[in-house]
Amino acid sequence: MGKYKIELKKSAVKELNSIPDKDIKSIIRKIKLLADNPRPDGCIKLTGKEQYRIRYGNYRILYSIEDDKLIVFVVKIGHRRDVYK
Repeated sequence: MGKYKIELKKSAVKELNSIPDKDIKSIIRKIKLLADNPRPDGCIKLTGKEQYRIRYGNYRILYSIEDDKLIVFVVKIGHRRDVYK
């Protein structure tokens, strides 16, 4: 399996910038790990959507995977109380 390319939606970049500095580095590290394994232990496929979710503390990272193009597309990053709305 090849290495996946990570792409972030513009709104996901804005959401990432609104997260406290102490958590940003760890969240970025989690996102970078998706390039090697887009379906890591603990990821969950969302019901009714072709999206997956991984956790970092109280934050969630929602993303879709295009296996044929080897792309992981990060759609949303946010606090668990807001991310599914």
